Amino acid sequence: MQTEIFIASNNKGKIAEFREFFAAKNITVKSLQDLPEAVDVVEDGTTFEENARKKAEEIGRKFNIAVLADDSGLEVDALDGAPGVYSARYAGGAKSDEANNEKLIREMTGIADRSARFVSVLAVYDPEKGTKTVRGTIEGEIGTEKHGEHGFGYDPLFFVKEKNCFMAELSREEKNEISHRANALKKLENEWGNWNQ
Repeated sequence: MQTEIFIASNNKGKIAEFREFFAAKNITVKSLQDLPEAVDVVEDGTTFEENARKKAEEIGRKFNIAVLADDSGLEVDALDGAPGVYSARYAGGAKSDEANNEKLIREMTGIADRSARFVSVLAVYDPEKGTKTVRGTIEGEIGTEKHGEHGFGYDPLFFVKEKNCFMAELSREEKNEISHRANALKKLENEWGNWNQ
């Protein structure tokens, strides 16, 4: 029975969400921060699936361990799906949530169609069983200004219709019930029994 899962991430927000999910299954989460050496996987795929699979397989094969990788981002319909796989570096240069949000506000100025979705693709690599992927999404709209103090990334601009508030206005517990990553993890959980035997 699996007692430990390795998450291919340095993102503290993502790692915290994964820890909460797997704690209920009595599975300990470790991350890139726990490796004896720094690992940098070039995310040059054109889809979330390609990037998630690449991260999971490269790290899993290098250290011969089971790895869970996440590639996620925001797709805005009026921007033809941008920022998409470039969500983390939408504003260019170093990753900056503030700069990314400010650029999105500018790009959406005067646009009536505000529909968008968060996407999370999880890839699980196991040295013996290969790789599988699952996709989770949540639909919403892009606001004209930021709201809320919680979450990370584009959460302050993402309006969740079913909750009638912005993602960053939800507590972590509330977000973990409905988010794109939560939905992907629920799909993974449905298959975990077969995967984890």
